[in-house]
Amino acid sequence: MARCPPPPPLLLLLLLGAARVGALEIQRRFPSPTPTNNFALDGAAGTVYLAAVNRLYQLSGANLSLEAEAAVGPVADSPLCHAPQLPQASCEHPRRLTDNYNKILQLDPGQGLVVVCGSIYQGFCQLRRRGNISAVAVHFPPAAPPAEPVTVFPSMLNVAANHPNASTVGLVLPPAAGAGGSRLLVGATYTGYGSAYFPRNRSLEDHRFENTPEIAIRSLDARGDLAKLFTFDLNPSDDNILKIKQGAKEQHKLGFVRAFLHPPDPPQGAQSYAYLALNSEARAGDKESQARSLLARICLPRGAGGDAKKLTESYIQLGLQCAGGAGRGDLYSRLVSVFPARELLFAVFERPQGTPAARAAPAALCAFRFADVQAAIRAARTACFVDPAPDVVAVLDSVVQGTGPACERKRNIQPGSTTLPRPLKPEVTVGLQQGGQICPVAGSEPGTQRLGHAPRHGAHRPASSSSECQGAGHRGLGCPGPVHPCLISLGRLVRVSLLCVGLCSEPEAFSRSETGALGAEAKMAFRWLQPEQLDCGAAHLQHPLSILQPLKASPVFRAPGLTSVAVASAHNYTVVFLGTVNGRLLKVNLNESMQVVSRRVVTVAYGEPVHPVMQFDPADPGYLYLMTSHQMARVKVAACEVHSSCGACVGAADAYCGWCALETRCTLQQDCANASQPHFWTSASEGPGRCPAMTVLPAEIDVRQEYPGMILQISGSLPSLSGMEMACDYGNDIRTVARVPGPAYGHQIAYCNLLPRDRFPPFPPHQDHVTVAMAVRVNGRDIVSANFTIYDCSRIAQVYPQAACTRCLSAQWPCFWCAQQHTCVSNQSRCEASPNPTNPQDCPQILPFSLAPVPTGGSQDILVPLANAAFFHGAALECSFGPEESFEATWLNGSLVRCNQVVLHTNQKTQGFPLSLRLKGRRAQFLDSPDPITVVVYNCAMGSPDCSQCLGREDLGHLCVWSDGCRLRGPLQPQPGSCPAPEIRAIEPLSGPLAGGTLLTIRGKNLGRRLSDVAHGVRIGSVACEPLADRYTVSEEIVCATGPAPGAFSDVVTVNASKEGKSRERFSYVLPLVLFLEPAMGPKAGGTRITIHGSDLHVGSELQVLVNDTDPCTELVRTELSITCTVPGGVQAAQVPVCVRLERRGCVRGNLTFRYMPNPIITAISPRRSPVSGGRTITVAGERFHMVQNVSMAVHHIGREPTLCKVLNATLITCPSPGALSNASAPVDFFINGRAYADEMAAAEELLDPEEVPRGSRFRLDYLPNPQFSTAKREKWIKHHPGEPLTLVIHKEQDSLGLESHEYRVKIGQVACDIQIISERVIHCSVNESLGTAEGQLPITIQVGNFNQTIATLQLGGSETAIIVSIVICSVLLLLSVVALFVFCTKSRRAERYWQKTLLQMEEMESQIREEIRKGFAELQTDMTDLTKELNRSQGIPFLEYKHFVTRTFFPKCSSLYEERYVLPSQTLSSQGSSPAQETHPLLGEWNIPEHCRPHMEEGIGLFSSLLNNKHFLIVFVHALEQQKDFAVRDRCSLASLLTIALHGKLEYYTSIMKELLVDLIDASAAKNPKLMLRRTESVVEKMLTNWMSICMYSCLRETVGEPFFLLLCAIKQQINKGSIDAITGKARYTLNEEWLLRENIEAKPRNLNVSFQGCGMDSLSVRAMDTDTLTQVKEKILEAFCKNVPYSQWPRAEDVDLEWFASSTQSYILRDLDDTSVVEDGRKKLNTLAHYKIPEGASLAMSLTDKKDNTLGRVKDLDTEKYFHLVLPTDELAEPKKSHRQSHRKKVLPEIYLTRLLSTKGTLQKFLDDLFKAILSIREDKPPLAVKYFFDFLEEQAEKRGISDPDTLHIWKTNSLPLRFWVNILKNPQFVFDIEKTDHIDACLSVIAQAFIDACSISDLQLGKDSPTNKLLYAKEIPEYRKIVQRYYKQIQDMTPLSEQEMNAHLAEESRKYQNEFNTNVAMAEIYKYAKRYRPQIMTALEANPTARRTQLQHKFQQVVALMENNIYECYSEA
Repeated sequence: MARCPPPPPLLLLLLLGAARVGALEIQRRFPSPTPTNNFALDGAAGTVYLAAVNRLYQLSGANLSLEAEAAVGPVADSPLCHAPQLPQASCEHPRRLTDNYNKILQLDPGQGLVVVCGSIYQGFCQLRRRGNISAVAVHFPPAAPPAEPVTVFPSMLNVAANHPNASTVGLVLPPAAGAGGSRLLVGATYTGYGSAYFPRNRSLEDHRFENTPEIAIRSLDARGDLAKLFTFDLNPSDDNILKIKQGAKEQHKLGFVRAFLHPPDPPQGAQSYAYLALNSEARAGDKESQARSLLARICLPRGAGGDAKKLTESYIQLGLQCAGGAGRGDLYSRLVSVFPARELLFAVFERPQGTPAARAAPAALCAFRFADVQAAIRAARTACFVDPAPDVVAVLDSVVQGTGPACERKRNIQPGSTTLPRPLKPEVTVGLQQGGQICPVAGSEPGTQRLGHAPRHGAHRPASSSSECQGAGHRGLGCPGPVHPCLISLGRLVRVSLLCVGLCSEPEAFSRSETGALGAEAKMAFRWLQPEQLDCGAAHLQHPLSILQPLKASPVFRAPGLTSVAVASAHNYTVVFLGTVNGRLLKVNLNESMQVVSRRVVTVAYGEPVHPVMQFDPADPGYLYLMTSHQMARVKVAACEVHSSCGACVGAADAYCGWCALETRCTLQQDCANASQPHFWTSASEGPGRCPAMTVLPAEIDVRQEYPGMILQISGSLPSLSGMEMACDYGNDIRTVARVPGPAYGHQIAYCNLLPRDRFPPFPPHQDHVTVAMAVRVNGRDIVSANFTIYDCSRIAQVYPQAACTRCLSAQWPCFWCAQQHTCVSNQSRCEASPNPTNPQDCPQILPFSLAPVPTGGSQDILVPLANAAFFHGAALECSFGPEESFEATWLNGSLVRCNQVVLHTNQKTQGFPLSLRLKGRRAQFLDSPDPITVVVYNCAMGSPDCSQCLGREDLGHLCVWSDGCRLRGPLQPQPGSCPAPEIRAIEPLSGPLAGGTLLTIRGKNLGRRLSDVAHGVRIGSVACEPLADRYTVSEEIVCATGPAPGAFSDVVTVNASKEGKSRERFSYVLPLVLFLEPAMGPKAGGTRITIHGSDLHVGSELQVLVNDTDPCTELVRTELSITCTVPGGVQAAQVPVCVRLERRGCVRGNLTFRYMPNPIITAISPRRSPVSGGRTITVAGERFHMVQNVSMAVHHIGREPTLCKVLNATLITCPSPGALSNASAPVDFFINGRAYADEMAAAEELLDPEEVPRGSRFRLDYLPNPQFSTAKREKWIKHHPGEPLTLVIHKEQDSLGLESHEYRVKIGQVACDIQIISERVIHCSVNESLGTAEGQLPITIQVGNFNQTIATLQLGGSETAIIVSIVICSVLLLLSVVALFVFCTKSRRAERYWQKTLLQMEEMESQIREEIRKGFAELQTDMTDLTKELNRSQGIPFLEYKHFVTRTFFPKCSSLYEERYVLPSQTLSSQGSSPAQETHPLLGEWNIPEHCRPHMEEGIGLFSSLLNNKHFLIVFVHALEQQKDFAVRDRCSLASLLTIALHGKLEYYTSIMKELLVDLIDASAAKNPKLMLRRTESVVEKMLTNWMSICMYSCLRETVGEPFFLLLCAIKQQINKGSIDAITGKARYTLNEEWLLRENIEAKPRNLNVSFQGCGMDSLSVRAMDTDTLTQVKEKILEAFCKNVPYSQWPRAEDVDLEWFASSTQSYILRDLDDTSVVEDGRKKLNTLAHYKIPEGASLAMSLTDKKDNTLGRVKDLDTEKYFHLVLPTDELAEPKKSHRQSHRKKVLPEIYLTRLLSTKGTLQKFLDDLFKAILSIREDKPPLAVKYFFDFLEEQAEKRGISDPDTLHIWKTNSLPLRFWVNILKNPQFVFDIEKTDHIDACLSVIAQAFIDACSISDLQLGKDSPTNKLLYAKEIPEYRKIVQRYYKQIQDMTPLSEQEMNAHLAEESRKYQNEFNTNVAMAEIYKYAKRYRPQIMTALEANPTARRTQLQHKFQQVVALMENNIYECYSEA
């Protein structure tokens, strides 16, 4: 095998920065709420199928939008049980709710199937419909008849692995010959008994893999015999499976990676193979054991219809080894992902880490040639069957199907032309008989040899030296190359057996040639292995095989944490896409030598591993699909548009990107027009040298010269520009015409006009030229550009006035100097005839000269030498020293000028004045000064404060003298003398090490005039200190380096500068010592603050602490005893030396070391939510926190200041969350020891691509609004008397923060309030200590994190003085009150007594109400909790079927059509069971018409149906009917409902009709009062809207609202039954409706009865009743208890049962409402109750069905109140003038007192009502209300079109269309939704609730008073909160993403499809036709008047319908 050159090491790759690819682009994402498992692509349909845990999704390929989905879990399952689809199997083990992990997701396009296999039910598979993943295409096992019964075996069901972590791969194979359908190749990890996946229990049963092999091929023929579906494809099945023996499973744990076909589309008749990539996992506990990566191959049929090979015949496996040259440590042993390319198999391997904590295992990419795999397999079969070599190949004896323990020579090879007539003798001669000579075969000696000892593999030459034999051996066989002919001579009969594998490519040719060579009389038999046998084995050969030597390859690329690979080839590059464990995608470009030329990393989903399988879009390979743990992504393979130039584009070395020349952009090849033609598109492989370039001639243009045009030389890769529309573009919309003379490539010439002179760009200041950019513009685009220069010679004199001539003649442009005009020109002819210089050296100029410094104010003549000044000789000149200073100049000769009496002044120490000569009178004309001359002027009085500084200026040429200051030295003054002795004011530092080197700074005055004065004069005692020249400041400062000292001492510092000065401070030499450092370890990221302890560590001027000898420790802080510094980062975890170095002289001895440890790891943070104020304690979990010294937390973008955290232990840190600027989710960063925390995996990936932008943090924090609190009654002031206990009840608004109890802090002033109870909405706290009264008022503050809210103020009681004053005032008032009472005592005594009684009753009633509410709520909560537990969410709630919901909703009372004929479906219980009644609703049954009428009727109905499906006809039809006065509202409702039923299958069309009718309605309403629209149902379209809402909201009603609504109904019923209910009037103690309130205090006691009843599935129960209950009420409660899980329609009625009481063992009584024992009061008979019969607690009763009903009384509530009563006698005094004493006593009690019971009932039911309203007015993210959004947007659009901007109008429209039109109807009529009984009392309560809902949706303020009805007063307090919920709901709907018509139509089509064929539309059509018949003339008139109807002849079609129907419908219906 030819090996690729070794790749560059990773370090070299990291330095490759020159060529970077364009960023990959994440085009679309689809998030999955559950972990993803698999995906499959349907290229033809443009669909992506995604499988996640418990969910299947069908996505559109282009934008990954959801098209369909299906729930496939969780289900009740057990790994110890057979699949429930196995009817004959039972299971004793408990089944638990189990998640379904997808194992196989494969597309079978031929059969239109998607194969879906999951981990549940032992790896059960489903065949779902391609194009609609939510539908099961083939039910297997088949359901009941009409399907034929199929015998199902476990092996047909146990397909995939049944454990989430066990691997499974699947592959759909093409059908074999004679097979009807596809086949399924499955590889699944063994999860049975003995494996790590098998549940540990006492059972040894293993149902999972008793028949399931590791590898199998299964039938997938869904159109054939379903009895063979999923069976092993061939018979016997053992040959089509590969199953490891039970005893060998421990050593052969197979983990499957991928299954694939190669080649995927083989040529006709070519061989195709299925490959399995897998790992043989390492044995647990065996350190030497390593995973082995394997590639297994299986042969497929040749072409369509070829014969299928048995799996085990062709199965052969070989190892794959990816290893570098660094020994075993560079071996990557475990296969992670594979991708088959055309000729290469790319595979990612990893090197498993020893510890599970390793974040990212080292990984590598290797490439294997398929040709090498083919060669290895052929050689292996040769080595097994021809020349057995046990070290090359072996039979897989671990497999059940292995036919032998080892390879052996096969004798019975399938023959060629003839066969041997008899068995060969044991001894034969091996060789070729030729001329009487035996030619030995390769590897044998001449003579004989035992058969079976064939030549060993690898012998390639005959051993005989006879050329004659060699020639025969090759020529005779006719096989080229080194062949192995095995020739057997048996007597004279020569037989040739070609057992040499692959030796002769054409065995037929060999047969012909050999037969001819050996003679006709010799009968030859040729036996060889055919190529097919070489590749695929045969039935008579041993199988399956394992190649022992692995196929080896060197890593092409290395990186940590690789998980997946996908490969593509483009433009001589190989592009490798690699997914990582951290959710990133790496793109690597490889050249032809497999070397990395560029790479780029993009983050797909940070922290989510990329799935091992990635696939390119079959329809567009420019996109790659990949999957992370929770996302599906579509990635564009290259984002070429990021490169803006050709050089950047081509230089990026991205295989996909190239430069589109005429479009001037970087694109994919297919995105560039004409890219297939040469020179239009330049690929990266061509290199940047092929980029378009241009040269402009001339490149330099004189601004004063005329040019006819410009020549453009264009090079690079450009198509011929001849004939194209071209222009030269100069920018700023300046363009000129360009042309190309003729076609050319490579180098083209173009001509272009120069831009007009008046459009020349201006010259920049101080510049003599301007650069102009120009481009060639082709077809509106600048395709190539260049610059040229416009220059102006005349500007040189302006720009450089002091060197005009020199600059002119040295300019880069062709310029000439005119001396006479003193100007620079581009045309020499413009100069006058005077001699003009031609070289810069010939210009008149000042020669450079030196001039001594000049004192300020002194007069001096300055001589200026000149050169070439003859032309100016005698001209008037002046000397210029700047703009303000000029002096007379005098010519001394032709080369010398004198500046006369120059006087210059300065106030600075020194100042320079530039000297130049100017022509007098011409300010801008100077003689050239090529080298500027500067006159230095000095002032002695400035800048010299002491003697040394003054005299030291002598070195600068300043003549200064010190005399009471620094002054100018006069001409007669003597030379300056010496200065005073040096004065040392300070030295620093005061100590240094013995080794010296300390930089000692000495400050003072007179410290020498120059360095030489003190060069050897600085000493410390006797030790010299050498001054540093670069740091010496004259007189003021000396910095010297101390010399080494022999020992420790201290002395003064002396400075000797002719005189000696000494310091007052002493400098000390000391010996510093280091002892130890702490801490001795820290993370290798650095940042650890260490402290080095020792002595004298403060000495010296420079201190260094070096870690590992090179890296400095930063932020040094030192004292005498310690040094503190921050450790730098380390390369790896290791122990390194630490050196303390003073003055750079070597390390202080101490042997200090510091150990770098692995960095701390952060694994999780919790909670992940914080209030926006911050301060919430966030717990950070991880490892190795014991090394953390400080840590802080910061939030990106929205975060405020970072917060400091606290380390609790080695695994926990707590951080207060930072405050945020807004409510949002933001990434979080942690800074550990001052270093930003980075995940090691992320850091490793950063190295792969250092240029990628910084990525987001792994952790995020969700910021939510701050919690809100209030007091229980929302009061702001709370009064409290000191000394009394204080308990606060604080209400909390609902939030999503999930706060714990310890996170709340409540304070009253500064005193903490102890929190005792915390619920979701309420906090109770109490204060035990006394509160100080000094302030009088204390704020009540609640704190959560940083958020503080003062909710109220506590007002404390007054002082003693105030109490005394209050007592006095009260005494006076009391005295006055006594007097007043005494005066009015007699008059008011009676009223007072009555008032006291009433007050007492009210107090008792209030107390009772409190107790009732408390007890009632507790009891109801308990009962409802029990009820909720008993409810099975799918079966316990008695939902009506959709068809019954529709008929009850559509036809309640407004249609006369079906009222008498519609019978509810019901069942009647009997002792034998139940028998369903026949459904009689016409819309749900058959169309009952006589058969002889049916043909005409069906034809007419069909034609009428087509008319109704014509939009123009239907709208005219509806409007025509509505215009008829006798077409009543009832008829309109009926017509709308019938139309809804008739068009139910076409909801899209129905919706469009409804919208058009609504537009007409809106137009009519907008003209009058738009707020009244949709308030009532008075038109057809309003009823249509009601029906439309009912259809669209049904799923929401059933899935979201149904449960809370049902619980509310149950709660109402339970609460009503808690008290007495008058059986006749229906009034009850507990109710919500005042009219149904029992205004008597009837004492009722509960009775628990033991009842037996043979019905509803239970025998006996304990039933709770009240002793005031009538017997009918008791029966109803008993029936409800027994039948609570049975729909109400199936209950027996109370009149159908008898109730018998067993008073004793011998006595029993039949209990009835009325009998002979009934009591009579006031002439009325009282119904019997339990109290009447004196039935005790726990009595035994029996209920049974009766054969004869006792209907003498009828229904109790219909009894005549004149004759009967239950609890209360009628209260009409006129009708009853005589009252008993008891009755009159009752009348004295105020009946309004009992209204408070309404509050009791309301309070008890409040939670259930809140839950219901919340369910109605909330939006589920997984199922948003699409119809509501669509309709509300429609209303807003219509309002906007009509200019209706009033938000109240829109609110009313929305309310009228949804809450009032749909929800109120449902709230008032629960029987529309549930199969329950709606009693009159429940109806009354629901009316109150519905009214509350209506008020909540209203926007008008409720004007309530004492006279307002209680129905409105009852919920008045809650209405504002409910209104907020409604408004929020409307706002959420408005904020939803708008729906397109296509999306809504798709949703409506799905709704239609779900309930298709539920209704008989013919019946609905026939009923609609009755209206058409009734109003036929009016409809015809309307059709005639409508232009569109006339044009389409709708009236004639309508007449045809009438003609067909007129003579049949009434006759047929009358017969029916």
